[in-house]
Amino acid sequence: MTDNLTAVLKCVHDIQLEDRKIPEPAPGEVLIRMDSVGICGSDVHYWTHGAIGDFVVRAPMVLGHEAAGIIERCGDLVEGLKKGDRVAIEPGVCCRRCSFCKEGRYNLCLEMKFCATPPIDGNLCRFYTHAADFCYKLPDNVSLEEGALMEPLAVGVHACTRAGVTLGSKVLICGAGPIGLVNLLTAKAMGASEVVITDIDAHRLKVAKEMGATGTYLVQKGVTNDQMIEEISGQFGGEMANVGIECSGAESSIRLAIFATKSGGVVVLVGLGASEITMPIVNACVREVDIRGIFRYANCYPKAISMVASGAVNVKPLITHRFQLEESVEAFKTAKTGAGGAIKVMIKCKNEG
Repeated sequence: MTDNLTAVLKCVHDIQLEDRKIPEPAPGEVLIRMDSVGICGSDVHYWTHGAIGDFVVRAPMVLGHEAAGIIERCGDLVEGLKKGDRVAIEPGVCCRRCSFCKEGRYNLCLEMKFCATPPIDGNLCRFYTHAADFCYKLPDNVSLEEGALMEPLAVGVHACTRAGVTLGSKVLICGAGPIGLVNLLTAKAMGASEVVITDIDAHRLKVAKEMGATGTYLVQKGVTNDQMIEEISGQFGGEMANVGIECSGAESSIRLAIFATKSGGVVVLVGLGASEITMPIVNACVREVDIRGIFRYANCYPKAISMVASGAVNVKPLITHRFQLEESVEAFKTAKTGAGGAIKVMIKCKNEG
């Protein structure tokens, strides 16, 4: 049986559409009729560079991991899900047996199989099978497009949790791309009283302001760290942030996040850039600024879904462009260039024919 149009990365700069067989769900799996798949920066990076760190595309790979759809069929041993259920798909499936999994930090599992991370195929297709226990039913008031955005929102939930964001927190977010914006939404929902966000793009800062940032800061060349810290602190009423969340991966931005976070505060590094950078480590140490990394997320989907269902978080403004699956190449070009003010590009997988 065919009619499973699939977006396949053949090699760098070469995405092709193939009609593949509809897969059969194995025991413990469900077959999902895909509805919405968002394009992530990692998808674009694999398309343009063929690798992210040690993850190298060595064979054709299906793209996509920010996804939601409708269950078409359940394999044996599946409980709690049925045909017709609308689900958000958590893209990483762990071994469930190692110490990391048993401790609840399954994002660190060494046997993790994560959609669209070589050599694992993603879900930018019409039909896709996935482990049932990593599919989450969506409440009636949460759309499938919102369901697809649970993946980046889970990153925000994990980052803000690692940062200890709570009532009254003053949060500095460096980078106003999609991940910076979901961290903004999450920080506000977790009780942050003030959230200032930085970027080099004035349009993205405008969007951030519309989505609830209490302050924005346009980073410009030639401005010293001391001047930036003073100007950013001014937006916190003359104080420094007690939480810094860095979402760009740029060395200069990481340095700013450390310098602009108060003594005794926490900086969480979300964005990934160069494998090695120069950091003001002595400054951080003598001021007891904790530096924490995050890798994806764990146990965050239920909270992310609850945030959206309750109205505490509105992810809809993130979606700026929509394309059909047949238009995947054009969708990736838009995501890469940011044309038309693109923030989150959504691909619709349903066969409208």
